[in-house]
Amino acid sequence: MLGLIRNSLFGTVETWPWRVLGTGQTEEVTYEERACEGGKFAVVEVTGKQFDEASKEAVLKLLKYVGGTNDKGVGMGMTAPVSITAFPAEDGSLQQKVKVLLRIPSQYQANPPHPSDESITIEEREEMTIYSTQFGGYAKEADYVNFAAKLKSALGSEATYCKAFYFCNGYDPPMKPYGRRNEVWFLKE
Repeated sequence: MLGLIRNSLFGTVETWPWRVLGTGQTEEVTYEERACEGGKFAVVEVTGKQFDEASKEAVLKLLKYVGGTNDKGVGMGMTAPVSITAFPAEDGSLQQKVKVLLRIPSQYQANPPHPSDESITIEEREEMTIYSTQFGGYAKEADYVNFAAKLKSALGSEATYCKAFYFCNGYDPPMKPYGRRNEVWFLKE
């Protein structure tokens, strides 16, 4: 686990492969349209807890899995971003349900280790096109809700995207104090 932390602070972290299809900007926000590569992901779902608490619980499980708590006992290394599927309520707040995804590193895509924790599943996901906006700091539920509202406003009524959920993404370990990167993604329909 210490090696995983050291590598995430000082080493290179494999990023989920994507290509930018276009960009846009309003007074409030800059955004991109991206095609994100599919692949195999480790997934944990947590319900009945507030967004921040549920996200932390799920992320810790995924960190243990990629850190070596799997049937092969292999530390795979971290990928970025950690992607949290958030489910908005009618009022814009988030429901007490998250689904956290972590892309399996490329060298393990063909045959990922089986998780020791039964709450972790491995899912095959298709390529997807998303709208994304970026912001800094230590992101919490209120930040993601705020930037989701800004992205919704920037896209207006022209863009079609899934309204049932969106992705809250973090790229940095908790001990990185500055230069942090977070994103909100809407799945294009």
